[in-house]
Amino acid sequence: MKIKPIRSKADHREALLAIERCWNARPGTAERDQLEVLATLVDVYEQEHAPIEPADAIEALLFRMEQQGLTRRDLLPYFRTRARVSEVLSRKRRLTLAAIRALHRGLGIPLDVLVAEPSPPARASQSAKGRPDRAARATKAAAGASR
Repeated sequence: MKIKPIRSKADHREALLAIERCWNARPGTAERDQLEVLATLVDVYEQEHAPIEPADAIEALLFRMEQQGLTRRDLLPYFRTRARVSEVLSRKRRLTLAAIRALHRGLGIPLDVLVAEPSPPARASQSAKGRPDRAARATKAAAGASR
């Protein structure tokens, strides 16, 4: 592949295929040099065209819970009550400084993620008449039944 700037999705796909072909190249070879240059070009293109948004504290907490097989009950040492756990996870209550410190120490969630501005809460989808649609009602019913 001729190395050139990546300006389009087609160029991006072509560069990714070339990277895949060079993936196992030995260090010090022309093929490895091509791999490194292509990887740099792809990285620049992706940062500009598909930036990755930073995780927020609740997303990070939910991810850590999934990773470690934790339940809401396992969060009681950090929040003291089931109601507070629920409020935090549903984004109705912000994390306190004490909770941020405890989550960082106890679960290893980075401080910069825990103190970042929270994402807005997810809203149930609405039908054209302003009522929650069938899928939103089913999801809400399933969540209530799992308690």
